[in-house]
Amino acid sequence: MNKKIAITALSSFSPLGNQSELIWEEYLKKTSLISEKQIGNQTIPVATISEELKKQVEELKQSDNKYKSLDNSVLYAILASREAVKNAGWTSNDIFGINIGSSRGATELFEKHHQEFIETGKTGTLASPTTTLGNISSWIAHDLKSSGPEISHSITCSTALHALLNGVAWLRAGMADKFLVGGSEAPLTPFTIAQMQALKIYSKEENDFKCRAFDLQKTKNSMVLGEGAAVICLEIGESKNALAYIEGIGYATDILEHGISISTEADCFQKSMKMALHKTNLSEVDAIVMHAPGTVKGDLSEYKAIQKVFGSTLPMLTTNKWKIGHTFGASGMLSVELAILMMQHNQFIGVPFAEKQAERKTIRKVLVNAVGFGGNAVSVLLSL
Repeated sequence: MNKKIAITALSSFSPLGNQSELIWEEYLKKTSLISEKQIGNQTIPVATISEELKKQVEELKQSDNKYKSLDNSVLYAILASREAVKNAGWTSNDIFGINIGSSRGATELFEKHHQEFIETGKTGTLASPTTTLGNISSWIAHDLKSSGPEISHSITCSTALHALLNGVAWLRAGMADKFLVGGSEAPLTPFTIAQMQALKIYSKEENDFKCRAFDLQKTKNSMVLGEGAAVICLEIGESKNALAYIEGIGYATDILEHGISISTEADCFQKSMKMALHKTNLSEVDAIVMHAPGTVKGDLSEYKAIQKVFGSTLPMLTTNKWKIGHTFGASGMLSVELAILMMQHNQFIGVPFAEKQAERKTIRKVLVNAVGFGGNAVSVLLSL
């Protein structure tokens, strides 16, 4: 990359919490945050935000009459964005772009409005504006009173990292100096869960770890859904406030066999990782935060792709979905958060039930992967 891109702030709102120190403490625990909850008419494993964070969401809704009608996916993103911009030191005088996406969008509201329509043949006035996919970035721009460009998109589970790609492109093109990017998801609804069960990928595990992400020996799919939002502030050039730098970006798409397919050796990941690594010496990459959704094929194909790219000497491999579930469009940025925390603390956070790996003494470069239905992969190389 010909221009350095600094990550000057990061904020998240997830089952891990919303404060960096507490999030790190949670990562140090070898226990999962997934538990059985009532979703619709069934009890199912999911990862939810805490009661304390739910109170913050309710306070936000009550703070402005316009916010009472918004979906949780928007509210989570507003709370994360407020904190990130504050931490970056951006003010009302700063012009910055916003690109916050979501895979599923306003799932809870959409299901509510659709149910109303089925029952009455009518729907509420705000049904359309509160369920459009552009909803998140627009409301964040309103809340932050920003004057830069607003972009929203849905590129399934790689949405947040595609937002990062967009931000980098705008900064490198000289069309902006600052960009707020990320993803938000509130998918813990009956219809969304039913869709994952119809695909036969939702977990039926009965042990302590409902999601067996990065268990390469499993014979059953074990994906579990989680909720949350994560955003970062990007700035062009070096910065004394930099948490990390984006050293490389890569992207690729598999040729589809069917709507959720990914090739056996994840060709899309091979291409995206090679693009992100570019001229980087492979031995310098200390760890990879994998997408690893907890499905048999998803985990194994990504692992094979990593083997193809790195050969016999692999970086340390990890994922956070065993702990917080799969947050769809927000997942890539929550993986970026884990990568940055590991670099800051120079400590690897592994998967407790995974095979032991050769440990590195330092963690200074971490590759982050994300991929969604249709094999649209993104890889981002981060460094201190």
